[in-house]
Amino acid sequence: MRIRCDHARDDDTTRVFQRIAEATDGLEVLVNSAWGGYERMMEDGQFTWPLPFWQQPPHRWHSMMNVGVRSAFVASAHAARSMIPRRRGLIVNISYWAAQKYLGNAIYGISKAATDKMSADMAHELRDHGVTALSLYPGLVRTEAVLQAAENGWLNLANSESPEFIGRVVAALSAEPNLIKRSGKVVIAAQVAKELGVLDTDGKQPIPLTLDSA
Repeated sequence: MRIRCDHARDDDTTRVFQRIAEATDGLEVLVNSAWGGYERMMEDGQFTWPLPFWQQPPHRWHSMMNVGVRSAFVASAHAARSMIPRRRGLIVNISYWAAQKYLGNAIYGISKAATDKMSADMAHELRDHGVTALSLYPGLVRTEAVLQAAENGWLNLANSESPEFIGRVVAALSAEPNLIKRSGKVVIAAQVAKELGVLDTDGKQPIPLTLDSA
């Protein structure tokens, strides 16, 4: 079932979870990957993405914190209300190494650090209910924008991941018998793929990034 949703609008998110409740016996997995902040990188001929925080356009804070962090919080609250009575479920918040080191700009790091803290604190409150919450770090994902950047010579795709790879990793995680042991932690997608024998669509296993190599 596919449902159109603008996660910047709470009413849209509420309607999605109402549809899920009407159509299913309950939610097993939620992956929070809605994101804003990569749009409008060029403004008036200037590449604004790497500017210091005092020169960043206000819309970038809104996109990353509201569309990114806040929408994940709202969706997770809906999901938790479905998962807790059944005493099982997995909430995955997509995050990245910018939570732990400077990458790109301050707002990006703030949003990812907030995401990791959100996962940890959600896990603390969900643990007694049998529901797992964690942060999942992908590698370089071959989205349309990334493929275009690679064509322009800005990115090397040698160790990239397909968009489907992260889905395969989440599916493998959700099937783990003792998944709760990962709750509250940061999970590196490529690393857990090696542990669980998950391959990408091309049959390869991406090399896990580290804090130094990210």
